[in-house]
Amino acid sequence: MENSLDDLDRRILEQLQTDSAITNQELAQRVHASPPTCLRRVRRLHETGVIEKQVAIVNPQKLGNTLTAIIEVTLDVQTAEALHAFEERAVAEPAILQCYRVSQGPDFVLIAQVADMPAYHDMAHRAFTSDANVRNVRTFFSIHRSKFETRTPVTAAAEQNR
Repeated sequence: MENSLDDLDRRILEQLQTDSAITNQELAQRVHASPPTCLRRVRRLHETGVIEKQVAIVNPQKLGNTLTAIIEVTLDVQTAEALHAFEERAVAEPAILQCYRVSQGPDFVLIAQVADMPAYHDMAHRAFTSDANVRNVRTFFSIHRSKFETRTPVTAAAEQNR
């Protein structure tokens, strides 16, 4: 699908990544297209999976989740089944917001958002210490976030795929 994105698709994606709550009429004005064309394009971008979902980004601080943990996890056994089993447990844990299987170093890097250290310890016990296959857990706590972005570069990625 990346190769079939044209300039209008990229403009639509740029606008929706900035504010997906805008009306179709406003989107059409911003990207210089007709409302029916925009509606058809957005539907196609959803149907083809280019747009996975549209969400509201909530400020965790406003909800009392003030502690961000960046966690490295190394497993004892790295078979496909063991990696998959750990991944399923990590994905099921509500405090874990992101789960990456990585190469070189730990097996996984996780991002968790919790209220405080006691909440982190509770989550760590559920997700890590109760798992006999977890060999090592190393956690870094964020003291300042200078950037948080949900946007995916559209224009640059599309140009590289040509």
